[in-house]
Amino acid sequence: METDEAATALAKLGHPVRLRIVQYLVQAGSEGLSVGDIQTLLDIPASTLSHHISHLVGGGLIQQERQSRVLRCFANYDKLSDLVALLTDKCCLGIDPQAKKIAPDRR
Repeated sequence: METDEAATALAKLGHPVRLRIVQYLVQAGSEGLSVGDIQTLLDIPASTLSHHISHLVGGGLIQQERQSRVLRCFANYDKLSDLVALLTDKCCLGIDPQAKKIAPDRR
């Protein structure tokens, strides 16, 4: 995962409701949760939930699947794992003095 892609994913997660949705979906495992179940857990209006889910789907962090009349959501474990790996892959190795500095407009 590239840094720009990770920044986009983190921005999509950067709201408490969205983070909670992803946490619930990770807890639910491979069965995922229906949109109705997520709404019950969060106790928010359907339109608000739809807004947050669309951000997460757009960021590739969750996936949706229609099962008859039920819309189910699932965590995208590959994307979430890539994001965690990017953040932790060089843990505790120290900073390379030859590493490029962040350009001022990228801070």
